[in-house]
Amino acid sequence: MKAYALIPAAGSGSRMSANLPKQYVEIGGRPLLFYAVRALATHPRIEQVFVVLAQGDDRFARCDWRDFGARIEPLYCGGETRAASVFNGLLAARDTVAGADWVLVHDAARPCLGREAVDRLFAEIGEDDAGGLLAVPVADTLKRANRDLRVAHTEPRDNLWLAQTPQMFRYRLLIEALRAADPAIATDEARAIEGLGLKPKLVLGDTSNIKVTFPEDLALAELILGSRQLRAASRQPSATSREPRAASSQQERKPSRRRGKAIR
Repeated sequence: MKAYALIPAAGSGSRMSANLPKQYVEIGGRPLLFYAVRALATHPRIEQVFVVLAQGDDRFARCDWRDFGARIEPLYCGGETRAASVFNGLLAARDTVAGADWVLVHDAARPCLGREAVDRLFAEIGEDDAGGLLAVPVADTLKRANRDLRVAHTEPRDNLWLAQTPQMFRYRLLIEALRAADPAIATDEARAIEGLGLKPKLVLGDTSNIKVTFPEDLALAELILGSRQLRAASRQPSATSREPRAASSQQERKPSRRRGKAIR
């Protein structure tokens, strides 16, 4: 079975208080959507990334997607809700994706998804037909508020997890679940799958896989991405460190040539 990714990116991102849809807010000169696409389009297990856009979206075409070539395909069929956008995107991709293929649905506003988390999702889901999702255990104390914003009571956090994305399910199962789900209730794909009586698997995610929702989240995402870029750069050998090795190799080869002449 093959694996595909789908990114619903048709929302307006009203809580960001920006003058453009949240997925196009920039970090480091690139929109949030770019980083979400990159994390999936560069993964060797994923055949193609479908990006579900609003019908009137004119910003996607202005972005530079050349790094990914044919690995990404925009679908201008976004709906009023996330569930509707995912469902419409699945329908639009039906000629490409087989019923038993995997579909990884990822938030456009999660720019910090790491390769290790995606690898772990593939490894732990395996052939589990119920699928699963990245998630992290709840670490903070949870308070339930009343109408006056006073503490009504403290919620026990045992066995509570915060859902992340990607969420990974079989194409046929996911489209069936979304067709039957109430879009107002199915705020993520796992909730729709639960509606069929199935129990998706929780796979340990990463706390750095944040969802950019409010303006202050942008600064944190920028720090995470910048830190990763610095670590990647530090692992690359510098030109000066390569030169001595090259010179050393030449010196090592010279004695062998001299020995060859002495033998002859």
